[in-house]
Amino acid sequence: MEIPTEIGNNLPNISILALSNNRLTGGIPSAMRRLSKLELLFLHNNLLTGDIPSWLFNFRGLKDLYVGGNRLIWNNSINVEIAPNPSLRRLSLKSCGLVGEIPKWISNQTGLRFLDLSKNNLRGELPEWFVEMRFKGLILSDNKFTGSLSPRLFSGLVLYVLALSRNNFSGELPKNIGFATFLWVLTLRENNFSGPIPQSLVQSLSLQLLDLSRNRFSSHFPVFNPDIRLAYIDFSFNDFSGEVPTTFPVGTKFLALGGNKLSGGLPFNLTNLSNLERLELQDNNLTEIPKEFDSLVGMIETPNLPSSINEINYLACTTKWFRQEAQVPLESTKRFKQVRQEFRDLVVNWKKSKQGISTNKLNIYTLLDLSNNQLSGQIPTSLGTLKALKLLNISSNKLSGKIPTSFGDLEDIETLDLSHNKLSGSIPPTLIKLQQLTFIDVSNNELVGKIPDGGQMGTMVLDPNYFANNSGLSGIQIRVPCSEEQPHHW
Repeated sequence: MEIPTEIGNNLPNISILALSNNRLTGGIPSAMRRLSKLELLFLHNNLLTGDIPSWLFNFRGLKDLYVGGNRLIWNNSINVEIAPNPSLRRLSLKSCGLVGEIPKWISNQTGLRFLDLSKNNLRGELPEWFVEMRFKGLILSDNKFTGSLSPRLFSGLVLYVLALSRNNFSGELPKNIGFATFLWVLTLRENNFSGPIPQSLVQSLSLQLLDLSRNRFSSHFPVFNPDIRLAYIDFSFNDFSGEVPTTFPVGTKFLALGGNKLSGGLPFNLTNLSNLERLELQDNNLTEIPKEFDSLVGMIETPNLPSSINEINYLACTTKWFRQEAQVPLESTKRFKQVRQEFRDLVVNWKKSKQGISTNKLNIYTLLDLSNNQLSGQIPTSLGTLKALKLLNISSNKLSGKIPTSFGDLEDIETLDLSHNKLSGSIPPTLIKLQQLTFIDVSNNELVGKIPDGGQMGTMVLDPNYFANNSGLSGIQIRVPCSEEQPHHW
């Protein structure tokens, strides 16, 4: 279905036209030029094609213009001269085929407060005139920008959201990065930033989502102010070394520190974060695991309310999967309304593959990932108290002893990965109580005896390799008959 050409004749006095998130095809009809009273125009996330007409910027009262997320193309040869529009406040040209440097005509849009140029082919350093514009929201993810970040970007008091993920930015972060008084969201994922984390950033009183993952940050892990509002912390896959710090914001709900060079034991203080719902420490060199986990209330009680990322009042996402993105409306009922932004989904090791989880359902996917470390000793029975867990992954360690019978109390568990350890004894029959279980991997251990076949343990269709390389397992799951005289190992 295309945008009706008669729209200009039938709706001459319309001020708001919202046609986003449909499957509209064709181009933007020239008849829309007659909509001279337009203030808000939302055409994003359709299947529109053709050039973006320059006359869209001629509506003198236009405040919001969203044409991103289509198959439209920004024609530089046609649109090199865009007249200043002091009324324009928010502009989205996401995935509109922009190439080269940031268009200079943007500097003439003096009232612009939100700008989304993500998923284009823009390159070069951010020009000086650009970083001095008073943006509240700036989305430049998925381009090819280079250079370091100017301290001027953080010297004002108006910046709320800054998303620069998946570019080629480099260098150290400005020391004043945490001085942006109202900065709520900062995502710098998948760049080439390096050096230490500025102390001002981990002391920021306004920041609530911080993603610095997949860069080259190094040195020891920074010490967070426990009283700040930060709820989402992703520092995974950098070069941090030393022990896991003992101090994090008390409201932390998502903590991802995997893929670093952290060593030593998992500090007991970490298990006192009562709001923590997702903890990722995989791919490090951790050696000790705490015996008590019963203070992790966020992993014990199944949440009935939206996760804190939604409670912030500006994050909500739609479902997508790994290597894709999720739409995130960023909204504040007081200062910053109707801002639309895109963030990549939370990526986790889920059912033997990396998958994305929609961020509006973070509260549903409570998880604990301690895989691929050097953890030794027995599995703490207190892990069985974490009844809200959806995923527990402690594979590829040196854990020994028996699988705790308390794992039968993990009533919400969907994925349980205990593979590549030194676990012995039988698989506890209490696992047949796990009605949500859809995946289990106990391969490459020293387990013996009959695999329980009641409940989900008897109905799951799993690759027999998920039970392989043990000391003597049998059962219908692996098509190995059980001996009636086979002794129990409990």
